[in-house]
Amino acid sequence: MTRIGVVTFPGTLDDRDAARAVRLAGAEAVSLWHGDADLHGVDAVVLPGGFSYGDYLRAGAISRFAPVMGEIVDAAHKGLPVLGICNGFQVLTEAHLLPGSMIKNDHLHFVCREQVLSVDNVDTAWTRDYTAGEHITIPLKNQDGQYVADEHTLDELEGEGRVVFRYQGWNPNGSRRGIAGISNAAGNVVGLMPHPEHAVEPGFGPDGAQGPRTGTDGLRFFTSVLKALVG
Repeated sequence: MTRIGVVTFPGTLDDRDAARAVRLAGAEAVSLWHGDADLHGVDAVVLPGGFSYGDYLRAGAISRFAPVMGEIVDAAHKGLPVLGICNGFQVLTEAHLLPGSMIKNDHLHFVCREQVLSVDNVDTAWTRDYTAGEHITIPLKNQDGQYVADEHTLDELEGEGRVVFRYQGWNPNGSRRGIAGISNAAGNVVGLMPHPEHAVEPGFGPDGAQGPRTGTDGLRFFTSVLKALVG
């Protein structure tokens, strides 16, 4: 069975939700502690959301120095699929696995809502079960969710097709060019601010076409990586 590691930092909120999403997709969830420099032979890694220790300095700025992150950075450069969700996305930018940075929402308020995204890149390890241009609904909750980068970096991301998700209907945090998620050049590392692990199970996700709380658009993140690993 495919084994997907889920990292826990002090302050992480959504590690158990991410682990449940992994199991619902059909893989084994493996708990990884931030202080251990050991990935335990996992096939992929999820950095879940929450408010990791040291975020009062800058989101993810201290977590990126955790022993487990050294292992993740090395493995990612060798092709290990890595997904960073919310605070996990912030950690990935701080670890320089993804370009740019995250700052306070432009309205300076915490935002929590069901957010429509367009899927702009379906060639990553985490998006191959989607259709290009598809609109999906994923819960969003953050206060440091504004994605920023210089114009050269933004142009490079656009030109190389590395913008994976964009906000639709409303830019909830002022992110440059409406960017909600990006990938590295190889497509094995993806980071996004919304939380796909909260849209994987009927009865607990956002409203969907079948009725209230029926949305499961996030589950395909986790089924996508299973296909990527065997394909």
